[in-house]
Amino acid sequence: MSTHELAITPRADDYSQWYLDTIQAAQLADYSPVKGCMVIRPMGYAIWEAIQKDLDRRFKETGHTNAYFPLFIPQSFLSREAEHVEGFAKECALVTHHRLRSTTVDGKAAVEPDPDSRLEEPLVVRPTSETIIWHMYRRWIDSHRDLPLLINQWANVVRWEMKTRPFLRTAEFLWQEGHTAHANSREAIEETLRMLQVYSDFAHELLALPVVSGRKSSSERFAGAVDTYCIEAMMQNGWALQAGTSHFLGQNFARAFDVTFQDTDGRRRLVWATSWGVSTRLIGAMIMAHSDDKGLVAPPAVAPFQVVITPIWKGASKKLQVLEYCERLKAELSSAFRVHLDDRDNIKPGAKYYEWERKGVPLRLEVGPRDMARENVFVARRIDAKKFPLSIHGIRSSIRQELDSIQLKMLQMATEKRESNTHRLADYDTFKNQVAQQSGWYLVPWYDDAREEAAIKAETRATLRCFPLEGQEEAKGLSCFKTGRPATHMAIFARAY
Repeated sequence: MSTHELAITPRADDYSQWYLDTIQAAQLADYSPVKGCMVIRPMGYAIWEAIQKDLDRRFKETGHTNAYFPLFIPQSFLSREAEHVEGFAKECALVTHHRLRSTTVDGKAAVEPDPDSRLEEPLVVRPTSETIIWHMYRRWIDSHRDLPLLINQWANVVRWEMKTRPFLRTAEFLWQEGHTAHANSREAIEETLRMLQVYSDFAHELLALPVVSGRKSSSERFAGAVDTYCIEAMMQNGWALQAGTSHFLGQNFARAFDVTFQDTDGRRRLVWATSWGVSTRLIGAMIMAHSDDKGLVAPPAVAPFQVVITPIWKGASKKLQVLEYCERLKAELSSAFRVHLDDRDNIKPGAKYYEWERKGVPLRLEVGPRDMARENVFVARRIDAKKFPLSIHGIRSSIRQELDSIQLKMLQMATEKRESNTHRLADYDTFKNQVAQQSGWYLVPWYDDAREEAAIKAETRATLRCFPLEGQEEAKGLSCFKTGRPATHMAIFARAY
């Protein structure tokens, strides 16, 4: 069955299958012969390129530069920071040989590792780059004049996940990881929160994704970090998705890799560190936050095609006139927007509309002889199915207004969805009963206790998503909804991906 014929399961029937169907129907990704990996198709990669372009600009505006570090990391490097290696040990893939040799299996030609090519030390395929980056920072940092060191890399990473889902959790994925070194803790903490704000602004402005910024509990923070901060997004089924993280690493990695600098008084001190990253998981967040039973709904800011022009004609005599008109229209719009002219003549207009609707194109422009005569185009909006004529005079300005309106509307709809599905509770029995029947976020007064947190997860499958950065003063004078002890935080619990 082709992707054009694939039926999309309604969200209400099976949300997980709907998600997979939407990805297939929109041609965003496909399954790889390597279990747990995905092939990102051109439509999906175009979204990643839009994400990458915008974030890269934001990183450089905040003083960061790009570099690239090796994919392979000596196994011994991961042993230098005990908590870090413990956090990733079960997900690491190893390279143990550097050469294959020919052999035969059941009479057929095959290859196998050459025993003589075994590496003296196995190499870990990058699960994250802290260890190798801090090995290099030891070489590059000597004086306070070398600080702050603000570097980002765009890369792929491998984490050998057992249960995978396209974009959300795969054995290999694309991401960016920032790694910075500072002269004192104040600067490092400021950097951690600055990059968290960059992520929050990006999510709102580009993905139309309202997020809550917060701090993770000790049991949920990044392996080797002092504090982990995150942005959490709500999906349409009420589950949470961690969309990005920013970590204050303290001096843990500097100590492990002996990264010191000479301060202004001539003394040698350990540097302070941060790391932060987002990944192709953002595409999964975008799909689940906005799309509908017809297929993908893409925010204009990241849509591979913001506008698709579909010419309509009957008979060869009209075809040339309509196509010439559409070519001129495309030329005028292409200087400002990502535009595609669907001039295929072996597919009926209705089939084209159906295809581009499934692929989430924000605006479709239908152009036929009558539209030409009236100097109009007929516009169809993906977000709300509104259809109306639009004059070709000043059309670039009109299209910009429509796309901006769609972008804002998508953010408003997602925000309203989150607010209406965020519940304030102060009683654990009520929470336990409600979370089993009604998905959503639960904002509760909480006494920070890792054992109680684990018990809630085991009993309800809800996890502590974060302590929101805003509104923590509400916890004063309240009792923990689980233990009755004086609350230390306001916390969000939810089922999560």
